[in-house]
Amino acid sequence: MDAVGIGVVGCGSISATYLKVMPTFDNLRVVGCADVDLARARARADEFGVPWAGSVGDLLARPDVEVVVNLTTPLAHAEVSLAAIAAGKSVYSEKPLGIDRREGRRLLEAARSRGVLLGAAPDTFLGAGLQTCRKLIDDGWIGEPVAATAFMMSHGHEGWHPNPDFFYQPGAGPMFDMGPYYVTALVALIGGVRRVGGSARATFPERLIASQPRRGERIVVRTPTHVAGTLDFVNGTIGTIVTSFDVWASSLHRTIEVHGIEGSLAVPDPNTFGGPVKLRRAGDEEWSEAPLAFGYRQNSRGLGVADLARALLTGRPPRAGAELAYHVLDVMESFYDSSREGRHVELDSACDRPAPFPLGLREGHIER
Repeated sequence: MDAVGIGVVGCGSISATYLKVMPTFDNLRVVGCADVDLARARARADEFGVPWAGSVGDLLARPDVEVVVNLTTPLAHAEVSLAAIAAGKSVYSEKPLGIDRREGRRLLEAARSRGVLLGAAPDTFLGAGLQTCRKLIDDGWIGEPVAATAFMMSHGHEGWHPNPDFFYQPGAGPMFDMGPYYVTALVALIGGVRRVGGSARATFPERLIASQPRRGERIVVRTPTHVAGTLDFVNGTIGTIVTSFDVWASSLHRTIEVHGIEGSLAVPDPNTFGGPVKLRRAGDEEWSEAPLAFGYRQNSRGLGVADLARALLTGRPPRAGAELAYHVLDVMESFYDSSREGRHVELDSACDRPAPFPLGLREGHIER
């Protein structure tokens, strides 16, 4: 299989995982990395054996870079992705696709006009856990889905992250930072959303950093930090989601459940690739753990890049593609709109469930 040339833009914390995982795929070849901090780019290149490091502009000018993996902070996602698209590169962006629908639409239109592919994280729904859940639902183990719940309840990042500022700026907060995992998982399992309702607030106007090296500094909060929403799916399923950076402790942290007319499914943490997957059918007295039927059980960030690279060669849509990412962005922003305007919001976007992986897929090789 031909290997697609990959250039990484943004050499912060998450880049280490991508640079470790992407070389394990036989259709990816990391040729360079770039950052506004050239020393950081060179350090990452040295650490992971990347042959070239330099500026973003120089990376976008390289003819051997076919796909740009955009790992910048959310406020820079659209700017970097648009520059890459203008340079004729396909793009895979960290989540979210953009900080609002306006940015998302610009990216979709630019990619369509330039004839390149656009995709975005998360790709965790392609891992063993969620792919097993998808197959259980498709095979009728819980019957027709009627309800789903999703919870991400924590007290934010200022207690442990070295630079937590951006988590409290537009394009982040619990919904835009963690919500993409949950909304993407729900869409992959159930299908598109037609209408949402929401309530949102910022409970604490400032956050005190407790982690090093910036312990004692304060962050002004500029985005909602507790968001509760309802989702009316196209197929009639009703969903409930809560994401929060305002909760000190919760037994509901990082949980998803899908309930059907014949049983219930406990979905693994959508921020991970593995299990456990638990099933309880009508008449069962307790939950049973379902064996994982697919590969990619460990942290496999970069799986979506490999799938997009395969799509680039075959002409099929990428599974973690632009339409899915934009639909998720539309859902999330609509929660804010609903809270501010006091009404349900009908979504303009639509999205089919991405194609499941086939059984027996060999890890490191995307066949179709």
